[in-house]
Amino acid sequence: MALQFSITDGAHGIVVRYQGILPDLFREGQGIVALGKLNNDGMLHADQVLAKHDENYMPPEARYALKQAGTAGHLSGSNQEPIR
Repeated sequence: MALQFSITDGAHGIVVRYQGILPDLFREGQGIVALGKLNNDGMLHADQVLAKHDENYMPPEARYALKQAGTAGHLSGSNQEPIR
């Protein structure tokens, strides 16, 4: 079953579409890493979704991007709904 949910860095949000089994730690407010392709409509079609175990860890690339955007937020999964 395909799922659709939104993630945010605290300043901007994006809709993610994923078909597969979500990690056990996936829940609203939990930090995640979603890997995939961004389509022309701005939706991320994720091939992989990983839940972050430690909210203090952030990949260097993500930390740099957040600093460039001027926010200290983190990505979090929310508003999960099945696609029919």
